[in-house]
Amino acid sequence: MGTDREKLVVIGNGMAGISAVEQILKLTTKFDITVFGSEPHPNYNRIMLSYVLEGSKTMDDIVLNDLNWYKEHGITLHMGTTVERIDAEAKEVVADNGQRVPYDKVLIATGSTSFILPIPGSDKEGVVGFRDIADCEQMLQAVNTYKTAAVIGGGLLGLEAAKGLVQLGMDVTVVHLMEDLMERQLDHQAAGMLQAELERQGIKFKMGAQTTELLGDNRVRGLRFADGTELPAEFVVMAVGIKPNVAVAKASGMEVNRGIVVNDYMQTSLEGVYSVGECTEHRGICYGLVAPLFEQGNVMAKHISGVDTPPYEGSVVSTKLKISGVDVFSTGEFIDGPEHTVIANKDDWKRTYKKILLKDGKLVGAVLFGDITDSAELQKLIKQGAEMTDELYESLMGGGCCGGGAKKKASVETMSDEEIVCGCNGVTKGTIVDCVVNQGMTTVDEIKACTGATRSCGGCKPVVEQILQYVLGDGFTQTAKQGICGCTTLSRDEIVAEIKEKGLQTTKEVMNVLGWSQPEGCSKCRPAINYYLGMIYPDTHEDEKASRFVNERMNANIQKDGTYTVVPRMYGGVTTPEDLKKIADVSLKYDVKVVKVTGGQRLDLIGVKKEDLPKVWEELDMPSGYAYAKSLRTVKTCVGSQFCRFGTQDSMGMGALLERKFERLDFPAKFKMAVNGCPRNCAESCTKDIGIVGNDGGWEIFIGGNGGIKARLADSLCKVKTDEELIELCGAIMQYYRETGNYLERTSEWVERMGLEHIRSVVVDDTENRKALMERIEFALTQVTDPWQKVLNDDDQRGKLYHSLEMSNQL
Repeated sequence: MGTDREKLVVIGNGMAGISAVEQILKLTTKFDITVFGSEPHPNYNRIMLSYVLEGSKTMDDIVLNDLNWYKEHGITLHMGTTVERIDAEAKEVVADNGQRVPYDKVLIATGSTSFILPIPGSDKEGVVGFRDIADCEQMLQAVNTYKTAAVIGGGLLGLEAAKGLVQLGMDVTVVHLMEDLMERQLDHQAAGMLQAELERQGIKFKMGAQTTELLGDNRVRGLRFADGTELPAEFVVMAVGIKPNVAVAKASGMEVNRGIVVNDYMQTSLEGVYSVGECTEHRGICYGLVAPLFEQGNVMAKHISGVDTPPYEGSVVSTKLKISGVDVFSTGEFIDGPEHTVIANKDDWKRTYKKILLKDGKLVGAVLFGDITDSAELQKLIKQGAEMTDELYESLMGGGCCGGGAKKKASVETMSDEEIVCGCNGVTKGTIVDCVVNQGMTTVDEIKACTGATRSCGGCKPVVEQILQYVLGDGFTQTAKQGICGCTTLSRDEIVAEIKEKGLQTTKEVMNVLGWSQPEGCSKCRPAINYYLGMIYPDTHEDEKASRFVNERMNANIQKDGTYTVVPRMYGGVTTPEDLKKIADVSLKYDVKVVKVTGGQRLDLIGVKKEDLPKVWEELDMPSGYAYAKSLRTVKTCVGSQFCRFGTQDSMGMGALLERKFERLDFPAKFKMAVNGCPRNCAESCTKDIGIVGNDGGWEIFIGGNGGIKARLADSLCKVKTDEELIELCGAIMQYYRETGNYLERTSEWVERMGLEHIRSVVVDDTENRKALMERIEFALTQVTDPWQKVLNDDDQRGKLYHSLEMSNQL
């Protein structure tokens, strides 16, 4: 490195500081950069901590800039090292280990820390904040020992922490001082809808509660509230807010108010020192949202690099978030008063809500819940103070879920170049457009490599694709070719085509003939190939147990203590007294720990020993419920016309019929259905892979719903008049999904990838193709057998799998 380069020291290795460094690297090469980070990790995405907590991502998955990135850019990184102060006279940064590093310029980006309530007991063991990976690790450790938790704070972080702990099996109560969740971002109506949705996901709430004391000796055991009531809790997460981390600024004699005070170019009171992010106070405001963080970093990077830039004049505060799978958005004024004209629409079926506030005929604020398609357009209109017109009203309220029309696509044409598309990495629309127009990029992967957009949570991928489509027109191809895993460059469609063309019969044969880089494959490709072979050759393919996940090999769900859960079939959620008695007798005989009523309207027998599984199945003498399989799990029903005074169709009868007809068949991923006897939706068809709603004239079919981590409301596919049409369409939809779905791809993702109109044209409009699909699924169904009975009749398999000293855990 040349000695003539200026020395830039960055204090803080988080999103704000490294984002600013990335911008500087694009603008100039004049700096020799040193970065200090207090944590023993490279730069990672704090927005994704909840995914680490719930287990869907690892620490490696959320790293934004790995150690190689620092080396490639000549950046000296000191991890696990905290800067104590800046010695302005010596022009040196002083670390807690005594290290002194000279500087010409300094960027402070120390972020914020969790605010811990100053109440008795807040220092007890088992009380944590939720700001970094260390907090996540404490929570993950607590789950192994403790069962009850309280999360103090009903804001975004608190709700994310609560959802993660619930996903891990804890009994969680969110304690919130106010009567509404996220009261700084949502109005009463949206907050109530959010609370109801999170309650459906298993989170409990205690609202309007002021915590005055944490109970317990050395370790927390509960909370006491101002009204004298108590709540038991063995673990407490404090998520009541954040406070700017200004320690280094105070120790260096800089001007500090709530945050480190800066001017419009992010300069502090100390010469040569800048500050950005949550530690910073600009015009009296400390921002805790991600968009201002990136906007500040862009201005700072240009200023320090000697590039002309407009000053930072503050950020228009808006919130676009996904909380436990639910999309919410608010901007401007969102609490209506007597001075406002309110335009609102609430849809309980789709669980969507839209409210727009006008003042003197001008748009001044909005709240969206469930469907945030119009967020970009509303943000722009509110920023402009646009007048409401009949045409604008029709555009905003006439379409989308709330307006009763077809769901609109986000209009990237209306987005300003400054609007952030990727909130995780601060990538604007203008940056993406520049990559396409001036750098010739044509794919999402190229945009990701260049800008970082889509590399974290992936939630912005649809908008990136729309921008590419908008700029390139017909020159845009949806995605670049990718293999199904690292063992091959072949896609799903190519593998299926090669199997058919070459007549390949086994997983080993596929990997050998098609040139796998890993001869034995991996946990991604082996189950996928096994599925594709079974789908293509339902009558001749011999299922390969070694290529199955452990739950599928054992025909039961393994629990964390090594025992198993047995779930017998209850067709349409209906059972008999005789079957209930069998379940009770078997549960007592084999010391079943818990019998749980599930969300799919059946009973889980939890805690069965491995060696007892065959005996339990034999004495139950009921079919397997396939709770462990990539197969039809349940068909949930309401009581329908048999008993309900509102029911127009026999939902129980139809649900049982569909479940009996399509059980045991392999799918790309687990598959759930529901049948409602009327549009009141008691069986929750809107979150199922196929949801069926009865009405006076017949049935309406919905597809692509998902109530999991990536929640999605189902799309209306068609309406039919007869039961025969309904059964045929369900079968054709299933077979088309079986034949075209990627392995482990839920229908929620499949519908968005294939397109609803395309699926409708293939399955609904093309009656000949529909009949052909139905014939193929009928043929496949003739080949299936009940796996529990198969084990009971196979002494060799029974001995190997259920009485061996060790069980294979390859997958």
